[in-house]
Amino acid sequence: MGYEENRRLLRARDAMDRSYADALDVQALADAVHLSRAHFIRSFRDAFGETPHRYLQRRRIERAMAFLRETGRPVTEICFDVGFSSLGTFCRTFRAIVGCSPTEYRARSAPRRIPGCMAMALDRPSGTFGEARSARRA
Repeated sequence: MGYEENRRLLRARDAMDRSYADALDVQALADAVHLSRAHFIRSFRDAFGETPHRYLQRRRIERAMAFLRETGRPVTEICFDVGFSSLGTFCRTFRAIVGCSPTEYRARSAPRRIPGCMAMALDRPSGTFGEARSARRA
C-alpha cells in the first residue's frame, strides 16, 4: 500500500470520525477517496484491522458510552444521536462490542472513586466484535 493510498484511507477515516452520527455510505466514502468499493473495504481492513462499517459502528458505540457515562439522557435518544436508526440494532451492537447492555453499562459506570481517565481506559471497547463476550467465558 502506497503513501497516497494511506493518505486517502486516513481521509476516509477522519470523515467517519467527524460525521459518525450521519448516515454514511461505504460507496460514497470510497468515491470520495477515488477507490472502488471493494478495494476501499479491503484496503481499509488491511490498514486499520477492521472494515469501514465495523469501524463506524465501534466509533458510534464509543460515543454512546461517553453519553451513558456523562449524561442521564434516555438510551433511545442516545441511540439516535449517535447514528443508529434502530434501538434493537443499537442494543445488539452495544452488547457485542462492550459485553453488556447500555442500561447495564450505565449502572456499572456510575461515579467511582477512580479518576475519570482511568475509568474510560478500563471501559474502552475492544477493537473486535465479540471479544468482550469471549473474555467473560474464559
